[in-house]
Amino acid sequence: MEVVVEDKQLSLAIGKKGQNVRLAAKLVGWRIDIKSEEEKRQEVEAEMARMQRIVEELRSLEGHGVSDKVAQKLIDSGVAGLAHILQMTDEELQQIEGVGPKTAEKIREAAGVAKAEWDRKDAEEAARVEAERAEAERLAAEQAAEQAEEERRLAEEQALAEQAAEAASAVTEQAAEAPEASEPQAPEPALEETGEPAGQGIAEGSSQGGKADGER
Repeated sequence: MEVVVEDKQLSLAIGKKGQNVRLAAKLVGWRIDIKSEEEKRQEVEAEMARMQRIVEELRSLEGHGVSDKVAQKLIDSGVAGLAHILQMTDEELQQIEGVGPKTAEKIREAAGVAKAEWDRKDAEEAARVEAERAEAERLAAEQAAEQAEEERRLAEEQALAEQAAEAASAVTEQAAEAPEASEPQAPEPALEETGEPAGQGIAEGSSQGGKADGER
């Protein structure tokens, strides 16, 4: 039995180490396969794509001498594509309604040609997908390299900015710790041209002047 649950409820439905699934299977006596909605959607899409491919392969026989009625009978009888036709015996092909020995031979020949064409298309598609994947990886690698280079450049700029900030901080600290400049001192009095102190010359002049007054 298959059970589909919401994506967010998948782990809850399964239980720790599958305990819930085993308990439910034991109660009902059936094997229970629990899938999320996304898993079921992908499964349905894959099955629809497979069935569409079978129909397209069998319809391609019409371009190689097989009538559309015979192609439809092959589809209705459950033939699973061109590879299946090539694996079928003449007796198996002739069991399909409206297919005789000549028609069976024509179907087999047409299937061989059509299969080669489909194989070529598949190879080309695979090469295209691979080229797109390689290109996407190349672009991703280039973007990663550019991002790494940008991060490296920003790191270098940040390191230089930090070094400049540290240097400026060191200069500021040194300027703050330096002693203040001393104030300029007043210049000493200048001596007269005689080389004697100014006071001594005045005293001698006074004594000489007094002596002259006495003589008079």
